[in-house]
Amino acid sequence: MSAEARAIERLRWQSRRGLLELDIVLERFWARNAALGEDEAAALGRLLAMPDNDLLDCVMGRAEAPEAHLRTMVEKLRAV
Repeated sequence: MSAEARAIERLRWQSRRGLLELDIVLERFWARNAALGEDEAAALGRLLAMPDNDLLDCVMGRAEAPEAHLRTMVEKLRAV
Protein backbone atom coordinates (compact mmCIF):
# COMPACT_ATOMS: atom_id res chain seq x y z
CA MET A 1 0.00 0.00 0.00
CA SER A 2 1.42 3.38 -0.95
CA ALA A 3 1.98 6.21 1.51
CA GLU A 4 -0.82 8.18 -0.14
CA ALA A 5 -3.26 5.29 0.20
CA ARG A 6 -2.32 4.88 3.88
CA ALA A 7 -2.90 8.60 4.45
CA ILE A 8 -6.37 8.36 2.88
CA GLU A 9 -7.19 5.32 5.03
CA ARG A 10 -6.13 7.27 8.14
CA LEU A 11 -8.46 10.11 7.12
CA ARG A 12 -11.30 7.63 6.62
CA TRP A 13 -10.66 6.24 10.10
CA GLN A 14 -10.53 9.75 11.61
CA SER A 15 -13.87 10.44 9.91
CA ARG A 16 -15.59 8.16 12.40
CA ARG A 17 -16.96 10.71 14.82
CA GLY A 18 -18.94 10.82 18.04
CA LEU A 19 -21.83 12.76 16.54
CA LEU A 20 -24.26 10.87 14.31
CA GLU A 21 -24.81 13.94 12.13
CA LEU A 22 -21.09 14.16 11.34
CA ASP A 23 -20.88 10.44 10.69
CA ILE A 24 -23.65 10.72 8.11
CA VAL A 25 -22.07 13.71 6.35
CA LEU A 26 -18.62 12.12 6.29
CA GLU A 27 -19.94 8.73 5.09
CA ARG A 28 -21.70 10.45 2.22
CA PHE A 29 -18.58 12.49 1.47
CA TRP A 30 -16.42 9.36 1.24
CA ALA A 31 -19.01 7.58 -0.90
CA ARG A 32 -18.70 10.38 -3.47
CA ASN A 33 -15.00 11.26 -3.05
CA ALA A 34 -12.94 8.08 -2.94
CA ALA A 35 -9.81 9.89 -4.13
CA LEU A 36 -8.49 13.15 -2.73
CA GLY A 37 -5.70 15.37 -3.91
CA GLU A 38 -2.86 16.25 -1.58
CA ASP A 39 -4.28 19.70 -0.76
CA GLU A 40 -7.77 18.29 -0.21
CA ALA A 41 -6.43 15.57 2.08
CA ALA A 42 -4.47 18.14 4.09
CA ALA A 43 -7.54 20.37 4.42
CA LEU A 44 -9.73 17.47 5.49
CA GLY A 45 -7.11 16.41 8.02
CA ARG A 46 -7.12 19.91 9.55
CA LEU A 47 -10.93 19.86 9.74
CA LEU A 48 -10.98 16.40 11.32
CA ALA A 49 -8.61 17.67 14.01
CA MET A 50 -11.36 20.04 15.18
CA PRO A 51 -13.70 19.09 18.05
CA ASP A 52 -16.90 17.44 16.83
CA ASN A 53 -19.21 20.31 17.76
CA ASP A 54 -17.02 22.93 16.09
CA LEU A 55 -16.76 20.85 12.92
CA LEU A 56 -20.50 20.28 12.87
CA ASP A 57 -21.09 24.03 13.23
CA CYS A 58 -18.88 24.65 10.18
CA VAL A 59 -20.56 21.94 8.12
CA MET A 60 -24.04 23.13 9.07
CA GLY A 61 -23.20 26.74 8.24
CA ARG A 62 -23.49 28.04 11.79
CA ALA A 63 -19.80 29.01 11.84
CA GLU A 64 -17.04 29.76 9.35
CA ALA A 65 -14.01 27.54 8.88
CA PRO A 66 -11.20 28.67 11.18
CA GLU A 67 -8.83 29.11 8.23
CA ALA A 68 -9.67 30.55 4.82
CA HIS A 69 -8.05 27.70 2.87
CA LEU A 70 -10.35 25.19 4.58
CA ARG A 71 -13.53 26.77 3.24
CA THR A 72 -13.40 24.83 -0.04
CA MET A 73 -13.39 21.52 1.83
CA VAL A 74 -16.20 22.72 4.11
CA GLU A 75 -18.22 23.54 0.98
CA LYS A 76 -17.63 20.01 -0.34
CA LEU A 77 -18.84 18.58 2.96
CA ARG A 78 -21.92 20.80 2.87
CA ALA A 79 -22.69 19.69 -0.69
CA VAL A 80 -23.26 16.09 0.35
